[in-house]
Amino acid sequence: MFALIVCVLLPRFELLTAAGDRSALLRGPVALAPAPGSGSQEVGEVSPAAEAFGIEGGMRLGEALARCPQLLLISPDPEGVADAWELVLSRLEGIGAAVASERAGVAYFAAQGLVTLHGGTLERVIDAARAVVGHPARIGAATTAFCALAAAVKARSRRAQVISGGSQGARDYLAGLPVCLLRTRRATAVLVEPLERLGIATLGELSALPRSALADRFGRAGLSAHDLACGRDESLFVRLPAERLEESLELEESASGQQLHYILGLLIDRLVARRERRGRTLRAVALSAVLVEGGTWRERVTFREALSDPIRMRLVLGSRLAKLPSPAQRLRIVVESFGPPVGDQRALLDERGSSAERDGRLGEAVEQARSAAGPDAALRVLTVDPQSRIPERRVVLAPYERRRGTP
Repeated sequence: MFALIVCVLLPRFELLTAAGDRSALLRGPVALAPAPGSGSQEVGEVSPAAEAFGIEGGMRLGEALARCPQLLLISPDPEGVADAWELVLSRLEGIGAAVASERAGVAYFAAQGLVTLHGGTLERVIDAARAVVGHPARIGAATTAFCALAAAVKARSRRAQVISGGSQGARDYLAGLPVCLLRTRRATAVLVEPLERLGIATLGELSALPRSALADRFGRAGLSAHDLACGRDESLFVRLPAERLEESLELEESASGQQLHYILGLLIDRLVARRERRGRTLRAVALSAVLVEGGTWRERVTFREALSDPIRMRLVLGSRLAKLPSPAQRLRIVVESFGPPVGDQRALLDERGSSAERDGRLGEAVEQARSAAGPDAALRVLTVDPQSRIPERRVVLAPYERRRGTP
């Protein structure tokens, strides 16, 4: 029996969250407006009625309005999306799932360890996941995360789609699907347009191409796309259940400028003084605000090093307040990840420490880099053929040893 990955897909999650109690608006052509202050003029998720006009997420705003002049734009709510998605992930973890998620609306977990816990069948595991999500979810299961997502896209809201047969079964299932599914991965999203221009319409046609040709034309992204089309995928990067720690303040009047900086300092002092922090440093936080003009603003900030000094936090976070597109009605800080206790921070190359201590600090530096730039931010160099005349054959890059488990 092959180990299966379950994908829980909540279509248009960001749009539904931003609409809130105005969900009746989604019966017409509706799209998420460009994020305020981002400089991007591309629409976000769109309703089915907007798709009927040929509008897609990521389309330029001018083109979308030209295709549908009556298109209604809803202000995005990144703060609400983050809170709602964190609740969904926490509920999935409540049934025993080790969850991985690249973006809001899509979550993965391995079903192998949950079958015995939930009645002995995969159907019981899927039913348990559907019950705790609390949204109309589409669920797919396959041997790889990408194939599970493709199955979830095709699944009905009340009936899961399971793809069996290992990597060959996944390849056969993906063969007839369009290459636009590559947009679901950041690394391969840029390949969809050039592949379609080259006449490659399905993943089966993509898998039939030589890997060397794809590597020569598209580099690493081409190899990743070929692996996905052939039913191969990377292991899930399981997240650690987050410990919630936050501070917020409702403003009686809209605040901006120096007043907002004063409020930020007050929130930082409250956060550092919280007993739940237990002397730990803060590695990454999310700074968010409810805007007077409607919608919310949110930005994740990874400190250069894990901090516990309120003054240094003010210097870092204060510069981010300049990106606020309008005055705020509420300001909030949420801890995204913790660092080591304050007493554990020492110089990386302190020769007085033991090799084990240096390795521990090196591991902490790797975690800091991954928190800022993703799981592939830190790699190690492995010597393969030092006598080769070709530089690319002498050494290769491999992932640095991870602390987080993978299913």
